[in-house]
Amino acid sequence: MGQGGEPRRAQAHDGELGEAVARAKEGDEAAFAVAYRLVQPGLLGYLRGIVGDDAEDVASDAWLEIARDLGRFKGDGAGFRGWTATIGRHRALDHLRRQKVRPRSSALEQDVLELPGRQNTHEQALEALSTERALELVRSLPRDQAEAVLLRVVVGLDGPAAARVLGKRPGAVRTAAHRGLKGLARRLGVPGVTNGDPRTLGEST
Repeated sequence: MGQGGEPRRAQAHDGELGEAVARAKEGDEAAFAVAYRLVQPGLLGYLRGIVGDDAEDVASDAWLEIARDLGRFKGDGAGFRGWTATIGRHRALDHLRRQKVRPRSSALEQDVLELPGRQNTHEQALEALSTERALELVRSLPRDQAEAVLLRVVVGLDGPAAARVLGKRPGAVRTAAHRGLKGLARRLGVPGVTNGDPRTLGEST
């Protein structure tokens, strides 16, 4: 995987997503289904990192709101991913308030997955995020780090877009994501964890 591979893969679909959203706003149900297919996996992964097993229900609530307010959305494919992540986050926080619980931490599992030996620390951590059990590990990170990692890696947002979702400065989100990935790599037992440049997390130069 190259530098920032996950965000770049998501961004590769932004043109198709933008076209689908534009058609969906005109009432094209098939286009809305395309937009859903492109956005749902990342959105669901993000929500699992916040509310765990209740992510499907929260995602359903989010999509009802997305469908209802689609006519108000203005922007491109990347903007749509950020907009849906914001709605999903609001629904997740509402859910947590109703349940009167905070995001649950899980016991660290040393055997989450077998990592290949010739990748750098961040690449290994990014690959780990493709598994359900690894998402549980992400949820054990401090809240700001977990959300930053999920938005950057799972949803595929760039730094400024993730910052808008969280209501923070891009630099703070980039740093939180970097620290979260470093912590995740350490918990996965990845050797040679160092204090690298936070810009390695898919941040363009």
